[in-house]
Amino acid sequence: MFESAEIGHSIDKEAFEAEVPALREALLEAQYELKQQARFPVIVLINGIEGAGKGETVKLLNEWMDPRLIEVRTFDQQTDEELARPPAWRYWRALPPKGRMGVFFGNWYSQMLQGRVHGLFKDAVLDQAITGAERLEQMLCDEGALIIKFWFHLSKKQMKARLKALKDDPLHSWRISPLDWQQSQTYDRFVRFGERVLRRTSRDYAPWHVIEGVDPYYRSLAVGRILLESLQAALANDPSSKHKGNVAPLGRSIDQKSLLGALDLSRRLDKHDYQEQLVTEQARLAGLLRNKQMRRHALVAVFEGNDAAGKGGAIRRVAAALDPRQYRIVPVAAPTEEERAQPYLWRFWRHIPARGKFTIFDRSWYGRVLVERVEGFCTPADWMRAYGEINDFEEQLTNAGVVVVKFWLAIDQQTQLERFEEREQIPFKRYKITEDDWRNRDKWDLYVEAVGDMVDRTSTEIAPWTLVEANDKRWARVKVLKTINEALEAAFHKSRK
Repeated sequence: MFESAEIGHSIDKEAFEAEVPALREALLEAQYELKQQARFPVIVLINGIEGAGKGETVKLLNEWMDPRLIEVRTFDQQTDEELARPPAWRYWRALPPKGRMGVFFGNWYSQMLQGRVHGLFKDAVLDQAITGAERLEQMLCDEGALIIKFWFHLSKKQMKARLKALKDDPLHSWRISPLDWQQSQTYDRFVRFGERVLRRTSRDYAPWHVIEGVDPYYRSLAVGRILLESLQAALANDPSSKHKGNVAPLGRSIDQKSLLGALDLSRRLDKHDYQEQLVTEQARLAGLLRNKQMRRHALVAVFEGNDAAGKGGAIRRVAAALDPRQYRIVPVAAPTEEERAQPYLWRFWRHIPARGKFTIFDRSWYGRVLVERVEGFCTPADWMRAYGEINDFEEQLTNAGVVVVKFWLAIDQQTQLERFEEREQIPFKRYKITEDDWRNRDKWDLYVEAVGDMVDRTSTEIAPWTLVEANDKRWARVKVLKTINEALEAAFHKSRK
């Protein structure tokens, strides 16, 4: 893959200067059209050999284009804030919104290559990282992003010649960084693993472009042309003709109606037992979150359920046991304008807690396969692929030490009707009932089907669903607390092994 980058293409200065004005004008025009359409973001990944002109080329692009619409991000050593969260968190929070461009140095490819080159892990871990990068890029592209990947290349001979020239020039020797010297010693390993990564991750939706780095005029024009062609092609695409995928019916391993129907919604606790168990479980939770083992973990609790199933009351009983500094409640409603400009998981990645902390999601990323599916807010192809994307998301969380606990609070239709009518009669509860709540009752069976598919496809060993019998609020609240406590104790026990 790198052989063609060592031919030594070059362009003289006169030809370069003759082409730049038209190229620059076209890039600016495409950039402003990108902003105006605001249909997709552009993510430019910069990788390759040190000294091959990566920084110089991006600096030139900033001069050619409007820098106000470009955000250049460099991911060097992880900060304490980043180390306390899953590795992908630092990239998700930096994604550009629709209509803008983000240029990423030191991105996910840099991290995996440097780790393998310096022997921090073996090939198996590198292959896992490659697969993770493919899944991330596939998801971003499915969400509409344009990903353009550049590998700036120099041969070993060219790299050594550049270092020697700079070393012998007292005015420019300062430009040689420790990373340059380091890579001169590890060049062969870096190129070998780099080739492996590029071959595995160059896909039709996010291909790699290998850029010869010797001649600055050639590499600048090559990058500018590729960027322009990619932008123009994406802008010319008719969004209404976007491939929606061939969506086959879900293969169901269980009967979803019997899944919820099998719950014993008559389960109850009397007031005395409830008070006794509630206090016990709250004290248990408070102790677990103060346990020193919690420094190695974070906790995420997801609350989903039928309207009026008692999610808010269950959440309040969980929070009542804790110091407010230990937890955060994230209520999830319709996405804001800022959130609609990003991939749908972005709004949840940004709220992932640091180690030692607890985040409660009052509704969650499962909206994609529940309300968005039932109400037609996304295409069948979108919610069908979301099952795998959600499983991947939760796997990344658990691999980073996050304990994920997921609850579906279930009630029957008669109980829901009684609670709706009660809310309309009580002034301080009236705000809880809306026209949408009444309208959703007509889609009860559709939601039952969607919940069954959701549990069937996303209840995994690492992040299982807990179905909560919620006709009796006391029973539901105690079951929620017990489940959280058991999940934390299991995680602590596993981490001690």
